[in-house]
Amino acid sequence: MGIWADRILPRLVDRAMRGPEFSRLRERAAHGLGGVVLEIGFGSGLNLPHYPAGVERIMAVDPAMLGRDLAAERLEKCPIPVEFVGLDGASLPVEDASVDAVLSTWTLCTIPDVESALSEIRRVLKPGAAFHFVEHGLSPDAGVARWQHRLNGVQMALAGGCHIDRRIDSLVTGAGFKIDALENFYAKGPRTHAYMYGGRALRA
Repeated sequence: MGIWADRILPRLVDRAMRGPEFSRLRERAAHGLGGVVLEIGFGSGLNLPHYPAGVERIMAVDPAMLGRDLAAERLEKCPIPVEFVGLDGASLPVEDASVDAVLSTWTLCTIPDVESALSEIRRVLKPGAAFHFVEHGLSPDAGVARWQHRLNGVQMALAGGCHIDRRIDSLVTGAGFKIDALENFYAKGPRTHAYMYGGRALRA
């Protein structure tokens, strides 16, 4: 992955993605989770404090091995067992229809083959189970969207392949999900990077 992506970027992301607003959004995304949960883009474990009591086990997927070291203290404090099961969201070593929920927070922006990842998420969910997510992506405001398209190449180069112009809701429904709840809003920060899609989708 290279020194930048493998050793430096995970530390920057761990620092940048903290704070009360991110915590509020993480808690909202984790609301209602229970049973066995697969988390795509586990990173440094910033979601761990927000998992509700009904979660029995977490299966974690993330390509950055450094994230596990950064998550060490959070893992130690977490009462829920966490098992690292894979590195690539587009190829999950998980049985069909075997998990009760999937959680993704600011991850679909970065997976290169996002369509395959969403197909995999749908495959591993039990029938009727939910995919919980909060992601940033393409704004409906034409002026903001133009700048997102212009800046996307720079963003990808600096942020490990992160896109700022993906239409998250269309990607999710295109993978065979039915969106059960969705909120769109601007979080704090530059509008090109702060348009959010937060919600829940059911395996149709």
